[in-house]
Amino acid sequence: MKLSGLSPLMAHRQDGGLSYDRFRADPALASLHWPDDVLEQFLFDHGDNAAFVSDYGGLDLREIRWRLETIPAADFNEMPTGASDAGCIESYSENPEHWVTVRPPQVSQHWEEHGTWLRPPILIARRLLDPSDSGLQVVEGRTRVGVLCGRLREGLHVATHHQAWVGHA
Repeated sequence: MKLSGLSPLMAHRQDGGLSYDRFRADPALASLHWPDDVLEQFLFDHGDNAAFVSDYGGLDLREIRWRLETIPAADFNEMPTGASDAGCIESYSENPEHWVTVRPPQVSQHWEEHGTWLRPPILIARRLLDPSDSGLQVVEGRTRVGVLCGRLREGLHVATHHQAWVGHA
């Protein structure tokens, strides 16, 4: 199953006729057995975004298995995102405090107290996109990763490790 195969479902979501609870109950999506957090951030929030589909539309969604993993903070410094969003992580990292303060207050508070994000971002093993590639790529959570990189660069409070959902074959 590919993103393009979800077009009717995404169209129904776009027209306001599909809540997240009804979306995730669709038999095609339920058969993926993805964690709710991944399903919501990956498919519900972005499954019909043209740039996102350009970057990830070729993936066979049934082949991806998700695990919540702990990643060293430094690993995020070199982590790319999809080609359609090239440079956006670096852009967010230029002014990390701005991107924290335009979010609900609990986001800023969590960064100050814990040095990390409230909600784990979505990463994918790059070999799923290109079998000859290695490492991880940011699928969703580009702002969060940019904030992390900017906070690291500016010497602000950052935890040494961060949780992220990671998709593997």
